[in-house]
Amino acid sequence: MDHDEQTLINSAQVGDTDAFATLVMMHGSLVYNLALRTLGDAQEAEDVAQETFVRAWQGLPRFRAQSRLSTWLYRITTNLCYNRLPQIKRDLAALDPDTEIDLPDERPHVEAVLLSSELVEQVHTAVDQIPESYRLLITLRHMQGLSYAEIAAVADLPLGSVKTGIFRARQQLKKILERELSSKNG
Repeated sequence: MDHDEQTLINSAQVGDTDAFATLVMMHGSLVYNLALRTLGDAQEAEDVAQETFVRAWQGLPRFRAQSRLSTWLYRITTNLCYNRLPQIKRDLAALDPDTEIDLPDERPHVEAVLLSSELVEQVHTAVDQIPESYRLLITLRHMQGLSYAEIAAVADLPLGSVKTGIFRARQQLKKILERELSSKNG
């Protein structure tokens, strides 16, 4: 967390609404995009984003910066998504956390690669086709850049379940993208 963000948090914690409005502007699109990718509905995502920031404002005096503000906001957003689609939490909780999947816990390289707009659109379309629970994990990992440990904290899941879910989501995405590619080339 940079110094400016910490200053804004400190000011907002003592009731500075302008500082909080700046924090909302800094994190609003990330919160909305997580909700949109997870829920698949723009109006629901807007409602979740608004409720996230209402809850953040109410809870901000107790925020102790033990995690990044963005991680805390993602946790609130994820819980609100769980409330709207309880099967997401059930599906993720059903994943076997003891499955040994060796995924490197490094920052995603997707942002470093310049993707064509057509490929980006294909990936987003494919993500929209996988189950909501997997969309949540893929969004947190590859679109928000969280580590596996951060995702486990945000989603309130065992680390093994997070890795299993991301592995399965990637398998499904690969199948969808291969099918799309073969239908275009066929």
